[in-house]
Amino acid sequence: MSLYRNQLPQFSQELFLADAGIETDLIFNHGIAIREFAAHTLLETDSGRKAVASYFRGFLALAQQLGTGFILDSQTWKAHLHWAKDLACSEAELRQANHDSIAFIANLRQEFSSRSKAIVLNGLIGPRGDAYAPEHQAAIEEAEAYHGRQLEWLAETEVDMVTATTFTQSEEAAGVIRAGKRVGLPVVVSFTVETDGRLPGGQPLAEAIEQVDQETDQGAAYFMVNCAHPDHFQHVLQEEAWAQRIRGLRCNASRKSHAELDQSESLDDGNPVEFAEQYVALRSRMPWLNVFGGCCGSDLRHVSQVARRLTAQESAAN
Repeated sequence: MSLYRNQLPQFSQELFLADAGIETDLIFNHGIAIREFAAHTLLETDSGRKAVASYFRGFLALAQQLGTGFILDSQTWKAHLHWAKDLACSEAELRQANHDSIAFIANLRQEFSSRSKAIVLNGLIGPRGDAYAPEHQAAIEEAEAYHGRQLEWLAETEVDMVTATTFTQSEEAAGVIRAGKRVGLPVVVSFTVETDGRLPGGQPLAEAIEQVDQETDQGAAYFMVNCAHPDHFQHVLQEEAWAQRIRGLRCNASRKSHAELDQSESLDDGNPVEFAEQYVALRSRMPWLNVFGGCCGSDLRHVSQVARRLTAQESAAN
């Protein structure tokens, strides 16, 4: 049974942590191959399950130590039909992969159930196709029908919410939200931007959020920004209504563009201390932000720095 599907605890304004860049961390820092960059494939083996569990236990222990909530992600970013051919799997197998991933993180939540703060089970939804080079402009109705399949699979589990993460098209994001409404799942939209703070197609972040809200009657639970360095978008954030719809950040550790990262054969993990300082600065400008994790190139070091600085800031304010 879902614990928080009907009332997400993130709206309490308390601090929530998330994990970092699971794929880049496991591949580059731990030498673990991930088939087709699809993290759910790790759950097919005992060694893979142990690696994923160990990865998340570090973040859950951090949240427990600092007394924060935690958004616990499934490994389902690529567990949808677009990738079936690449993964050599059937629709039934993808449905089972979604179920297995939620069961896996539900067990991790139970392992840390003695903690006082909420652990929210979050089903990840990836875009249809290449996140950074969209193959075609998705219409809202098309996106609703396509992503609705995976959302139906996730709605059958005890997941609390879903996040459409690393999305680059406002119409596709709107389609996911509409599908979420249909199956009764709250949807968060996490856009990624290029080094100029715009979506890869050139749409300004403000316009994308306003368009999605208009087309879904403000149907998104909230918005996030992920898979971009703070330098890439902090200059576009304003004290306006659209920016107040953003509640979370999961930034890249590297300042490189998506194109540069795609060509890189080594990990650029940036500077964890500077990374945290930029998060603190952004929260000072946008005090309604309360969900913080990392993305490509970041790991437990980065999130630990962020968490310790933000909790210290809150303690000093109180």
